[in-house]
Amino acid sequence: MQKRKLGKCGREASLLGFGCMRLPTVEGSAEGRKFGDIDETKAIPMIRQAIADGVDYVDTAYPYHGGKSELLVGEALQNGYRDKVTLATKLPVWAVKTSEDFERIFSEQLEKLQTESIDVYLVHALSKDRWEEMKELGLFKFLDGLRADGRAGCIGFSFHDELPVFKEIVDGYDWDVCQIQLNFMDENSQAGMEGLHYAAERGLGVIIMEPLRGGKLVKNVPPEVQAIWEQAAVKRSAAEWALRWLADMKEVSVILSGMGSPEEVEENMAVLDQATPGCLTDDERVLVTQAKNFYLDRTKVNCTDCKYCMPCPVGVEIPRIFSIYNDASIYNNMEEAKSHYKHIGESGNASQCIECGQCEAVCPQNLTIIQYLKDAHAALS
Repeated sequence: MQKRKLGKCGREASLLGFGCMRLPTVEGSAEGRKFGDIDETKAIPMIRQAIADGVDYVDTAYPYHGGKSELLVGEALQNGYRDKVTLATKLPVWAVKTSEDFERIFSEQLEKLQTESIDVYLVHALSKDRWEEMKELGLFKFLDGLRADGRAGCIGFSFHDELPVFKEIVDGYDWDVCQIQLNFMDENSQAGMEGLHYAAERGLGVIIMEPLRGGKLVKNVPPEVQAIWEQAAVKRSAAEWALRWLADMKEVSVILSGMGSPEEVEENMAVLDQATPGCLTDDERVLVTQAKNFYLDRTKVNCTDCKYCMPCPVGVEIPRIFSIYNDASIYNNMEEAKSHYKHIGESGNASQCIECGQCEAVCPQNLTIIQYLKDAHAALS
């Protein structure tokens, strides 16, 4: 597996990173299960096989899979696998209310991950407000301490806000790496391409999340987009086009993929083992732009299905509703979309929204969710 320099960390990492936010899940209730909704009989062998095949960057976080992802990853890295990977997890800033919470949460994460240290520790989902809150609570002192005692090898942050805030945070501390959302649909969203270059020029490793936009760039590819891909001399899957677009950039250190099956692992590894900077021709970049423009013209809500808005206090299935709404537009199949929306049931549809604003306060995309829910309900009901 191709490796690239990981910023100021003094190490290299596989270009493909194993993201543990969308692991295989079990059907039915997950109540009482050690690993919650994760199907450990599939997830653990899949992670271990990926490591054996050369993937050495494993990324998890405190809230993934209802708080169970770190537990599963800790189990998967037993029997010698821990020493073979760069392990990354994240500080849940929303759970930090006092300076003592930094240490309490970090100790909990070490226990769940069954390790004595974290290779890459990221301050999770920093935004303007959270950045100011964390500084006031003594974030820098805490991070300096982790570096000093060796319990964290590299320090970084993940980001969901606007570009000026990103630049302020990059310049505000001696970071080793950062993690940003980037794909060919999000060149100018959040940190975007300018943020990628800004961080890389300052020596930070840049870890990419949402390279396939939550799977939306590879599932149910519209015929019009498929026709664009077919114009290329070299035939590739939609996933390969999206991954190559990122691998084409030398500033990208790691591309995280939330892989849910061995087949997805195999495909992503095959692509990113060979996709080096300059792997796309000028003509191929034009095709990617054409595909992007098609999606932009038809997308109603720029939701990435990160589920930060969930659970809704009244049970509205927000990401699912937006997915149905977008699909109706992108794939021009309103009748099927209406059927899917009806299947949600009245208790979970957009009509139940009480406009509390809780979802909008945590949305990484800063979406006006309340209005979009009204629009979706009007179109689909």
